Amino acid sequence: MSSHGSGLALPQFYRMHLYQKRGVSAQKEEVHAAVQNLSQGLYTHAFCKVYPDHLAGDADFVNVMHADGAGTKSILAYLYWKETGDISVWRGIAQDAVVMNLDDLLCIGVFKDIVFNSTIDRNKHLIPGEVLKAIIDGTNELFADLSTRGITISYLGGETADVGDVVRTIAVNGTMAARWRKDRLITNDRICPGLVIVGFSSAGQSTYESEYNSGIGSNGLTSARHDMLSSIYGKKYPESFDPNLPSDVVYIGRHALTDPISVGDQLIPAGKLVLSPTRTYAPLVKAMLTEHFDAIKGMIHCSGGGQTKCLKYLPSAMKIVKDNFFDIPPVFDLIQEASGATLHEMIQVFNMGCRLEVYTDEQHADSLIQIARAFNIEARVIGRVEPATEKSVEIYIREQRICHKL
Repeated sequence: MSSHGSGLALPQFYRMHLYQKRGVSAQKEEVHAAVQNLSQGLYTHAFCKVYPDHLAGDADFVNVMHADGAGTKSILAYLYWKETGDISVWRGIAQDAVVMNLDDLLCIGVFKDIVFNSTIDRNKHLIPGEVLKAIIDGTNELFADLSTRGITISYLGGETADVGDVVRTIAVNGTMAARWRKDRLITNDRICPGLVIVGFSSAGQSTYESEYNSGIGSNGLTSARHDMLSSIYGKKYPESFDPNLPSDVVYIGRHALTDPISVGDQLIPAGKLVLSPTRTYAPLVKAMLTEHFDAIKGMIHCSGGGQTKCLKYLPSAMKIVKDNFFDIPPVFDLIQEASGATLHEMIQVFNMGCRLEVYTDEQHADSLIQIARAFNIEARVIGRVEPATEKSVEIYIREQRICHKL
């Protein structure tokens, strides 16, 4: 560990407000309030909005479109690139922007014949053309690899804008759209008491990954960055944070980006752990949908909202019990230790090592687990759905019981 910064544990009442003081929200309450009057589409509990086929007017098809991006993970890439000269981290950011769209679409059953449009806003004075090239090339390479696995995505270009007055460094986002058969949708309307929940690990090294993945995904990186990293980064790179933030929430950790962290028999720089490209479950989900479509009653991408994300998509009042959770990957221990956050706080922000949940009948669970094992992705029955009079989730993690209600 580095000795940079104080690394002092923060009182719980103070920790609870750090996320808000940094201008972000784990549950995005204000965003949900702002869009509450918009149409919810054809299926109100589906993971993505689904609309009638306005493109061709075919009643047997639907249109879906989704927008997301790498979020503040791009700032971590900026810091790591500036400190080490390693431009490859930008290819990871390209993957983050793609996967945060793709894996949401997977949860409604869409895995091919997708179009993608990227939006990259940069401060040209700080982000040179070589970074843009790395992001665009990285996107192309990811699509080429996925196409060999039956995941077909057409890259339609997009908007690359020099907007230094708006963006301090760079924002990497994208939009995906598809036209899909209505009878091949997963809408979550079949989630009900009696089902089991098969969880799929976000960490490790799948057969289609070239190195260890920490499992971090692309959520909670504002918290992770400021809680983990030393104040030296704030002084050296003032462009990497909002100047209106109170100084007591800016880079208050003790780590340097290059601090070696022990992960199994490897030593991985702290910066590379939190920059692990978001794993796509596309090859796995394609196989599950192709072989066991009728057995899949619902799917949840545990992204923003972490392990409480499922509550938003339940079709009625019921209780989700997760009492056989995965071992927590080291990156989340690193973040929790640095921030002093409670497990209750962590599960509302981070996936904690499980970024995909499939709701199915008990008799089909093992078949889905075996498919995951073929991709070297750890999978297990992590819990079940029980009757209840309200929507709630109960998680048992490291002998702690954590409850959360919608």
